[in-house]
Amino acid sequence: MLLRAGHLQQHSYPWNETLIASMTGFGRAEIAKRDITATVEVRGVNSRYLDVTTRLPRLLSQREKDIKEIVRSCVNRGNLVVSVMVEEELDGTAPVAVNKTAAKAYIKLLNDLRKAAKIREKVRLEHLLKFSEVFDVPKEVQSDKQEWSVVEEALRAALDGFNTMRRNEGGELAKDLERRITWLSQTVEKIEQLSRARIPEERKRLHDRISQLVEDKVIIDQNRLELEIALLADKLDVTEECVRFRSHTKFFLETIANSDSAGRKLNFLVQKINREANTIGSKTNDTEIAHLVVQMKEELEKIREQLQNIE
Repeated sequence: MLLRAGHLQQHSYPWNETLIASMTGFGRAEIAKRDITATVEVRGVNSRYLDVTTRLPRLLSQREKDIKEIVRSCVNRGNLVVSVMVEEELDGTAPVAVNKTAAKAYIKLLNDLRKAAKIREKVRLEHLLKFSEVFDVPKEVQSDKQEWSVVEEALRAALDGFNTMRRNEGGELAKDLERRITWLSQTVEKIEQLSRARIPEERKRLHDRISQLVEDKVIIDQNRLELEIALLADKLDVTEECVRFRSHTKFFLETIANSDSAGRKLNFLVQKINREANTIGSKTNDTEIAHLVVQMKEELEKIREQLQNIE
């Protein structure tokens, strides 16, 4: 959609290929390799900035920074939660061993505590399981290299699905925004036409009033009269505001079609469009124009709400 010579011309943008994306979405991927199955889920909602929360198994706790870096390379804004689950097929042996020395030491410690606090309850296995030191992890399974390679692949696949959903929703948002901006552009043209028609009417009304004053033998200051007429014409003329209004709507549609991560820029343009609408409303004393300005401001508020969903 382009604006030329002050008129709206319809163009069809390929909204299914639009660059804008919603901040809400979901992606899930499951990758199985070398007896390791990694499942990654990515969920996103609206946020002013990028905020990433991770839920990781203990083995991958040191990979939080790596995961966030990968997410930042694919997403610019939003509140994201990345959940990672890893399952391994064992060969019949447990990947950990009991540290008997640590277990005995904790039993003694708990019994001493029980006696000191005069607690009758006996020490049970579930109490010992609270202490991770009672288990030893063999050095050969302490490395997360194999698990991480599978998790990374699943993470990138989940992010691809997440972004696909966001792009699809972004295309629907773009269609809705185009429809609303089209209506605004058509309405401001109608306002401009009404404003131009009102100026001769106001001039005639003023001259009729002057004729009445002359009949009443009131002395008229010709210079003051010309000044008042000039001020009136300037107050009623909203051509400049309408031109700027159409310019902003044109850039708005171009930004939707051509800009990645356009949310902040679109919000800025809506502020400028709203400012022109306010000026038009303050310069008119026509009831029909005032009613149209109120409708425009309501539509701009709906657009602003929609933009809260765009990255």
